[in-house]
Amino acid sequence: MRSRYSAFAVGDRDHLLRTWHPSTRPRRLDPDPGTEWVRLEILSTTGGTPFHSEGTVAFRAVYRESGQEEALEEHSRFVRHEGAWVYLDALPD
Repeated sequence: MRSRYSAFAVGDRDHLLRTWHPSTRPRRLDPDPGTEWVRLEILSTTGGTPFHSEGTVAFRAVYRESGQEEALEEHSRFVRHEGAWVYLDALPD
């Protein structure tokens, strides 16, 4: 999760696509250059250890656009794919 947040912050599309499950990965990803990512807050986690094949991360990512701070909150699901942890999707609220 932290590496994906950092990739969003610096605009590293390759890392984002590489860490996205192939079944849900978009064909194209164009991060908004006007978005400044300010901080990531991990709210909770489940699973995700070397003994798990799946896990979740609830987070709040604070960003700034046009001088205004906003927050994106999501409960994300991650799975192991070919030995690596990848983002699968967002769980419904």
